[in-house]
Amino acid sequence: MMSAELPWSQACENNKRPILEVLQRYLPESATMLEIGSGTGQHASFFAAEMPHLIWQTSDLAANHPGIRGRIAMAGLANIRPPLDLDVGDADWGLATADAVFSANTAHIMGWPAVCAMIAGVGRLLPPGGRFLLYGPFNYGGRHTSESNARFDLSLRMSNPVMGIRDFEQIAGEAAAAGLELEEDCEMPANNRVLVWQR
Repeated sequence: MMSAELPWSQACENNKRPILEVLQRYLPESATMLEIGSGTGQHASFFAAEMPHLIWQTSDLAANHPGIRGRIAMAGLANIRPPLDLDVGDADWGLATADAVFSANTAHIMGWPAVCAMIAGVGRLLPPGGRFLLYGPFNYGGRHTSESNARFDLSLRMSNPVMGIRDFEQIAGEAAAAGLELEEDCEMPANNRVLVWQR
């Protein structure tokens, strides 16, 4: 049961179990996970409970920290760390290294320069063999994968012109430049994907 005082995302609730299956497949031995854009903290509290071997480092812009801290307190788990004040455009992310990085539904709400900065930062942060798992909707060959994604993309761009569903090919180009190699493009429910990259 959710707390009325805490922010809530139905999308997080809907997608957490399919994402968990991918995380469990690729992160059986990873020790420290950085989540970029922890948002409501729902993913952090759920995944940390399901994968107690992981230290889950939350992060977000400072405005979202109260909700994340509240969710962490409610979860009562020793393996979730308080949120870092992380702006992907900053040179210093406040973390020396991480075995893996996860981010959900961030690429389409950031401006493209921020998406590029996020990917480049992940490339700097991860050690060889480290993984980056990026969840969300993506276009392929410049085309939407569904009518619902097309409508969603239009609503994003009408809300803020810098937002929008990103092209997989452009993401892949930035990832390659950051030293990341695509391991799998996982199809997910509701026309989403998890892109799994290895450093």
